[in-house]
Amino acid sequence: MLKSDVMKGFMMNDNFKLDKDELQILEDIENDKYVSLKKTNPKQFEEEMEIAKIAAKNTIERLTKKKTYTMKLIENDVESIKGMALEKGLPYQTFIASLIHQIATKQIKV
Repeated sequence: MLKSDVMKGFMMNDNFKLDKDELQILEDIENDKYVSLKKTNPKQFEEEMEIAKIAAKNTIERLTKKKTYTMKLIENDVESIKGMALEKGLPYQTFIASLIHQIATKQIKV
């Protein structure tokens, strides 16, 4: 059974569902069956951390990168969308970008 308060708190969080193998890993960590790379090989630890930081930075940049696209739209459609955006208190381009994002992330079904 998990002993530390951190692990107990982790287990009580409904957003995290751990399978049998993950639970075993947590127990093994608590029972000191794993050795810290930071303690045993600080140089390799720093190298691995640097690689992880670069990967995280690249992922964030890729996921948040914005690019300009040109589309031909029916004027009436754009005017309708501008009205909807105005009701929401948003610039129409922001409103359109939000709709596209919601469709892309399957928050809106088409």
